[in-house]
Amino acid sequence: MKNLLYKEFKLSVQPLNYLFLAMAAMLLIPSYPYEVAFFYQTLGIFFIFMIGNTNNDLFFTTLLPVPKRDAVRARFVTVIILELLQIVISVPFALVRSRQINAPNMAGVEANLALFGVAFVMYGVFNLIFLPMFYKTGHKTGVPFLVSGVAMALVVVVAEAAINLVPGWKSALDSIGPTYLPQQLFAMLGGLVLFVVLTALAYQLSIERFEHLDL
Repeated sequence: MKNLLYKEFKLSVQPLNYLFLAMAAMLLIPSYPYEVAFFYQTLGIFFIFMIGNTNNDLFFTTLLPVPKRDAVRARFVTVIILELLQIVISVPFALVRSRQINAPNMAGVEANLALFGVAFVMYGVFNLIFLPMFYKTGHKTGVPFLVSGVAMALVVVVAEAAINLVPGWKSALDSIGPTYLPQQLFAMLGGLVLFVVLTALAYQLSIERFEHLDL
């Protein structure tokens, strides 16, 4: 497993994946839909799979003396690391945004803990749709990314609508400051739980589909 991860980060992960980490700085934009900052990393993950197809990466990996499920596990760990890195690197920018920029975000939820909860759900939905769809065929990336992208957009729309329409949610989840920190922490933890559950389900589906796939 260690060697497969080494191979992933040496041969599969693209420079764009590291470049997209810098998109965390978008949280400093005064009025902007901050969920977009987290979308870019999924685009980078898409490039990993797309370029991997060009290089016959999956076929090469299956020729190695490792179980097929280990190849899936290594790619999942890589994807999760990139997603968590995107969130972790976004935290300092969210803190700067909340402390140095006093203007409210008129384009969506503030850069607070609730936003990170939404980001976790976005990544969980992406993993659940994109990864099993890819491992069903072993080569299709365009349609899975399109479907997962639409699903992530729906997550953002539903989250923004709920925050603005459910009584009490606007003041609790779309604010900056310590007053509603417990509610925002609960929202973030709820998103994290969904991320873990959806990603675990995606992992099981991907292994089942890939093990039945004849390359």
